[in-house]
Amino acid sequence: MNANPDLQTRVAVIGGGAAGFFGAIQIASGNNVSVTLLEKGKQFLSKVRISGGGRCNVTHHCLDPEPLSKNYPRGERELRWAFETFGPRDTIQWYESRGVLLKTESDGRMFPVTDSSETILEALFQEAKRVGIKLKTEMEIHSVTPIRNDSGKILKFQIKLKSEEILEYDKILFATGSGRKAWGWLQAMGHSILDPVPSLFTFKISDPRLEGLSGLSFETADCSLVDFNHSQAGPLLITHWGLSGPAILKLSAKGARELFEVDYKTVLRVNLIPGLKKEEVRKTIEKEKENHPSKLICNLPVLGIPRRYWEKILEINSIDFAKKWSGLSSKDLHLLTEELTNARFLISGKGEFKDEFVTCGGVNRKEVNFKTMESKVVSGIHFAGEVLDIDGVTGGFNFQNAWTTSYIAAQGILTSIQNGQRAG
Repeated sequence: MNANPDLQTRVAVIGGGAAGFFGAIQIASGNNVSVTLLEKGKQFLSKVRISGGGRCNVTHHCLDPEPLSKNYPRGERELRWAFETFGPRDTIQWYESRGVLLKTESDGRMFPVTDSSETILEALFQEAKRVGIKLKTEMEIHSVTPIRNDSGKILKFQIKLKSEEILEYDKILFATGSGRKAWGWLQAMGHSILDPVPSLFTFKISDPRLEGLSGLSFETADCSLVDFNHSQAGPLLITHWGLSGPAILKLSAKGARELFEVDYKTVLRVNLIPGLKKEEVRKTIEKEKENHPSKLICNLPVLGIPRRYWEKILEINSIDFAKKWSGLSSKDLHLLTEELTNARFLISGKGEFKDEFVTCGGVNRKEVNFKTMESKVVSGIHFAGEVLDIDGVTGGFNFQNAWTTSYIAAQGILTSIQNGQRAG
């Protein structure tokens, strides 16, 4: 870095979360640049600290950009190419080169081997100190304004604090997450903001098939939002308020905006035997009838269905527990096949997913150059993380979005500085 502050480009990073902190480190690693990280709260990286139950789900061990990008209901196309520049493999290498080893769990999520987010925080703070970032907390910003010359060219940016103090910077990286106030500043500059709505949540369902079964899970189910043509396979969990589990959380992200628009009232279709066609399921049930005619139906759940759920669907469909398999009627056979492959539930609202709060919405992706993360509306403004209309499903994908977009934004800022110096 150049020792003469007068020759340094002044960059402000607004937002001290994962995207802002990582982006600030990348920018400050360049030459002739002074980086100030502004955080409105009392501490940096608060979400990183509590994520994954305090373990920090750093990324996901999906190293191929193509399937990786499929985990982003909004931003898939743009991130597909962004991950070529900086993906999970780069994230793993960055942390490991700083002494932080990561491990991969059975579902692909990656955590520090220490199982403590403090390991991640320590690495980031050490790096921030090494590259000389000015860290400022409790910075309540009132407004952000571009200052232009007579021809309309932006000369600098003024950040006015609530204390009336005015700070001036040459470039700004917005990493403000789902902050409505920051979106307001950006709107005032001419950016369009897609209204934020919740993503990643559970479904509230009041249905006799689920009553008394809280905690019961299915290894794999195919869940679909019938009205919106969204589907998702994965583990399914019955809760005391309805349905949850990876399949539901990922499905909620895919249908976040449509669900919001119908006030979270729609139909959920559940196939508990996704590996077989409906006809195959029916034949399997018929086979049980042939093989065990004298046994009670309630004592022989089919296809790995948990006994408690099997008994519940028998009860709901008025199939007597004392009935033997030989007494199974064609109507009973049809009802059971439908329950296992085509069950319909009425969603009445949304619950919460406390481990990870995510919204969809933010700065319109069409207004951003994803090769540099620079605004197409206001030159000198760059973006990273959830300030954009990008969100991922649960499993470390939102943090990877933060690392990726902040890295690209930093490279874009540094390249712009170098080009400006050459031109000068």
